[in-house]
Amino acid sequence: MAKRRVSSEDLSSDDDYTAASTAQQPTKAHKARRQPVKKKLKPTISNKDGPEQLLDEETDSQSWHHAPSIHTISSPKPLRVSLLEWYAGVHELRGMPWRKPYDSSLNRDGRAQRAYEVWVSEIMLQQTQVATVIPYYNRWMEKFPTIRDLASSDIETVNGLWKGLGYYSRAARLLSGAKKVVDEFNGRMPDNAKDMEAKIPGIGRYSAGAICSIAYNQCVPILDGNVNRLLSRVLALHASPKAKSTLDILWAAATSMIEGAERPGDINQALIELGSTVCKVREPLCEQCPLKPWCNAYSLSTREGKGNTSVEVDVPDIEEMCATCEPLPLPDGTPGLVTAFPMKVERKKPREELDIVNVIEWRYDGRRFFLLVRRPEGGLLAGLYEFPTSPNVSGASASPSAQIKIPHTLLSTLLQSPPSPYTAINFFAPKSQSTVPSSPELRISKIQPAGDVIHVFSHIKKTYRVQWVVLEGGGTEPPLLAPSIHQANNSTKTKRETRANLVTDAEEPSPVTVKWISIDDIADANIGTGAVKVFQKAKALWDGRSS
Repeated sequence: MAKRRVSSEDLSSDDDYTAASTAQQPTKAHKARRQPVKKKLKPTISNKDGPEQLLDEETDSQSWHHAPSIHTISSPKPLRVSLLEWYAGVHELRGMPWRKPYDSSLNRDGRAQRAYEVWVSEIMLQQTQVATVIPYYNRWMEKFPTIRDLASSDIETVNGLWKGLGYYSRAARLLSGAKKVVDEFNGRMPDNAKDMEAKIPGIGRYSAGAICSIAYNQCVPILDGNVNRLLSRVLALHASPKAKSTLDILWAAATSMIEGAERPGDINQALIELGSTVCKVREPLCEQCPLKPWCNAYSLSTREGKGNTSVEVDVPDIEEMCATCEPLPLPDGTPGLVTAFPMKVERKKPREELDIVNVIEWRYDGRRFFLLVRRPEGGLLAGLYEFPTSPNVSGASASPSAQIKIPHTLLSTLLQSPPSPYTAINFFAPKSQSTVPSSPELRISKIQPAGDVIHVFSHIKKTYRVQWVVLEGGGTEPPLLAPSIHQANNSTKTKRETRANLVTDAEEPSPVTVKWISIDDIADANIGTGAVKVFQKAKALWDGRSS
């Protein structure tokens, strides 16, 4: 089942595209590269108003010569009629609790409530499958039925409810946005896309369009990954997906589909549903598509009667050709040509980083506690807890001799009275070997490598090098944490949870929350999937399993 795909910008601030009326004007670079020439070309048979390809025998590339008019939807009404007829039969099939018909009888508060419900669903659906989102959405609305309920909560509670859904910055943006709506807009989301996009954190052009068309019945367009793919095929637009000229054409087409419509919310939802379930990335179900009669990509893939005789052909003048599209990878008439749209781009390889993660345990008389550090409110895994980590190490800093010193360095900032540096007889000693004599003082009694965990984010490939660190002594309770440097929210502070000054990957120290947690509570802690994998890696050591 397809995900609601958005760009990396969407995950931080949503779409921020600006339309331009000159999107299809050829640039000087295009003119210099594509002046009219005369070559031996193999002609193809084109429809009366359709595009024409010419095979350059010298390069064997598929020149893509066509008028820019094929990239516009000049008469959207028949497309809308066919689309809405199709949508009427499928809109309830996937059981989405947020999908409701527009109710014109709702008052201002009722429409604002619908806007909140749609907002939550749209944020959850970013990069996440519908089937995965449904139970999370239901739990969320049970816990936070109104935007005021959400605004009165905190990041700990929100992250706990979001746990397992991924891309945790989305949850933080919902919380911050809700607080702003309550503080500045009397608990009602703005009732127009312009204000919504400009004034609410985390809402951009796509999200504002979706919310306002569905909740307020406004004629504003949307362009998520599914609609992008669908319109690229209808328009036979084969151009760089991230180029401004490409996005301008797609936004213009999305606007044409919605302008003056009586049911803009249904049209936008139908476009999303069609892109998700029929016009799929691979193996699209073209025969089931209500827009097939108007789809230029489908027309290209099913054309017959190509000629094979080389003839002299004058390439059309540059002023009459589309200056946006790139050559096609396959000739027209090729089955499967539909999937050549939109144009594929090579994904940027994620950067690779090595983190040394320390599963620090304090034990006494059968009781076991683990040290957790809360990540900053912004950035990767915002607000989640993790095991104390030395991030992005390399070179000599990643050597075993350097790795064994890291726990003491971290503990020196986290604990009020840190232990002495660890001196191991053998860093790779089996867990049964005692490395230091018994002592009432707090000490590091063991540091044992647990192996590596690979965890891939959208733009970073993390290798977590795990080591299990055992503390003993120091009393009958977990060691006191370092006193707070910034005395914020002291009323909730305990001796097991305080604010300490921890240097992570920033040049300057930043205050973070630190706490001890019982081994029985680890499963319910607000930790990400990567941290769960790290804990399981360390747990394999004391369970006697192979790491």
